[in-house]
Amino acid sequence: MIYKKIIRPILFTIDPEKIHDWAILAGRIISYSDTTTAITKLFVNYENKGLNQTIHNIKFKNPVGLAAGFDKDVNLMKLMPCLSFGHEEIGSITAQSCEGNPKPRLWRLPKQKSIVVYYGLKNPGAQEVAKKLYGKKFKLPIGISIAKTNCKETANTEEGIDDYYQTFKLLEPYGTYFTINISCPNAYGGLPFTDSKLLNKLLDKLDEIETDKPVLLKLTPDLEEKDIDQVIKVAKKHNVQGFVISNLTKQRDTIPDEDLKKVGPGGLSGKPVKKKANDMISYVYKKTKGKYLIIGVGGIFSAEDAYEMIKNGASLVQLITGMIYEGPFLIRKINKELVKLLQNDGFENVSEAVGVNHKKKLF
Repeated sequence: MIYKKIIRPILFTIDPEKIHDWAILAGRIISYSDTTTAITKLFVNYENKGLNQTIHNIKFKNPVGLAAGFDKDVNLMKLMPCLSFGHEEIGSITAQSCEGNPKPRLWRLPKQKSIVVYYGLKNPGAQEVAKKLYGKKFKLPIGISIAKTNCKETANTEEGIDDYYQTFKLLEPYGTYFTINISCPNAYGGLPFTDSKLLNKLLDKLDEIETDKPVLLKLTPDLEEKDIDQVIKVAKKHNVQGFVISNLTKQRDTIPDEDLKKVGPGGLSGKPVKKKANDMISYVYKKTKGKYLIIGVGGIFSAEDAYEMIKNGASLVQLITGMIYEGPFLIRKINKELVKLLQNDGFENVSEAVGVNHKKKLF
């Protein structure tokens, strides 16, 4: 309540990218000392065995993760376990360093509980990230989101595929799992790899890299069912273990014109994505009969939001926008209340609830 009533109103008077940069700086300062991280963990961390899962031989202490797009420069891996996160996805990372799109590139839509994002894959590049990760061990699973560099050259199919390949090859030793981001709405050249033929060509190349780590595809929430069917069909032919559902939406038809006048181009996060993400999670889970790992992203502001995604078929969930609006204690709150929701439904472990909305129809 202190955050929502006092701190957030002050922060929301300041440029959102500045606030993001300050948050990263604060996280780096806390992470610098074992004492400050221990104190943070004491007040913010929450653990319960009912939230533990082992998925593809990876141990997750809870299902709630930090989505890609927040820790762009890979600085917060030490802090995330202290905030009750069960995993973190860094990036997206590209082969070349990228400054992103021109500023301003972040806007708030408070009435819609959304952020308009036009970053354009800002990141330090795969070489720099490899240096940061080399020799490090982390207390939680680290996913690495991989995209193609935001530039004119990678709009060419072959150049784009090679960009993905070089990043994956370089970072494969360091990630716990990998997300192939084919759905960034703010990069040069659009979303070419949502096309099934081009996606097949991309995955053919990535299959050349030997790995025993899970590989997931991150999908846009704006895909139609026929396009989702084609993506699933292609994924079955390749080394793909799951899907991250979903990314930012480009659709703005639910936002009043007076609010749209205050923001620039970009994709929408938060509540405008919630229904789209849940519908797609349900569709993919049913279509694949629960055989793929699904990470749900979009519009999680409470334990009820997370639980809805889990029951629709997501084994794990991720958030950013909810934390911006609700504060850093949200993750602890979600995990704590998630245990109660599970117990109320008679589940001993969160894995029992995955896809429960559809299991009677499927099995």
